[in-house]
Amino acid sequence: MKSVRPFRTRSRRLGTTLVAGLAVLALGACTGNEKNDDDQDLGGGTTQADSGSNDEAGDKIVIGFSAPAADHGWMASITDSAKKVADQYDDVELRVASGTNDVNLQISQVETFINDKVDAIVLLPFDGAAMTPVALKAMQAGIPVINVDREFDDPNAARVTVLGDNYGMGVSAGAYICSQIGDKSDAVVAEIAGIDSLPLTQERSQGFKDALADCGQDVDNRVAADFTVEGGEEAAANLLQAAPKIDAIWNHDDDQGVGVLAAIKNAGRDEFFMVGGAGSANAMRSIQAGDSVLQATVIYPSTQAADGIKLARLLGQQKNMSDLVEVEVPRTVQLYAPVVTKDNVDQFIDTAFES
Repeated sequence: MKSVRPFRTRSRRLGTTLVAGLAVLALGACTGNEKNDDDQDLGGGTTQADSGSNDEAGDKIVIGFSAPAADHGWMASITDSAKKVADQYDDVELRVASGTNDVNLQISQVETFINDKVDAIVLLPFDGAAMTPVALKAMQAGIPVINVDREFDDPNAARVTVLGDNYGMGVSAGAYICSQIGDKSDAVVAEIAGIDSLPLTQERSQGFKDALADCGQDVDNRVAADFTVEGGEEAAANLLQAAPKIDAIWNHDDDQGVGVLAAIKNAGRDEFFMVGGAGSANAMRSIQAGDSVLQATVIYPSTQAADGIKLARLLGQQKNMSDLVEVEVPRTVQLYAPVVTKDNVDQFIDTAFES
């Protein structure tokens, strides 16, 4: 039997998450909310900007963009969203390097941007440590670097860092599961992680563990996959075989969740509910339809680079985030990790990525 511990607030970590949420609201407000006729409107643009707003056309700027290869849905959306936001601004020329998982090639891409004297660089590094020296070189050349998702080793290598909240994902998933199962002493909670050697997986798992502890629960069964459909199916099959009874599952990633749901269907299991991770469109459609055990997913925004493009434009045109008192763009923007359920899915599905 599990002992039920009294609820306690993890103030430092959860406080950071709340501040991050406010930062996102400020960013969205300062860059405009005009709608266009595109299927996916990410907000902003010079076409219908009010006079005096940050979206009003300014000096033409050139932004270099580089990211890893689009080898799964989330990463494909990173680049697609960046292009889409840039297209909404008549005063932005976006130069997109070919997506690559070759660190040396990505270094050469950034060096080309430096030689071309672009106004800013938005960079999601394949390897943050390996890309740090060339990012420092760009900063020393007077080109602001906006670092997306995977941090550099040296904070001076970026003017702005845009991050998701991996720890916060785990907290959100755990808190939601707690809200559904409460202090049920015999509840069985399972976890299907991503790649265990990655810090992001470790942070997600720690946040999940910490949030579950607040309602007297813990992780009873845990397996790790590899962020792929095949890996998710294999890991889930192993989990289901090892655990004859489960009340709730958190799967870290909706791309691998395609395989996880296939394994669950093949096993004929439906006595539990599942929470996904990252926030894919197919996961949200399933939540809308109520056609599987998937009941919720936790957002890890695939629009981080799009926010990076908007911030690069502000920096290049020497503007600030107008909803803040601060006269300069902040050094760090950490995006919130909300839980998407059937009740609020309509607010998020338009910017979700396809697995």
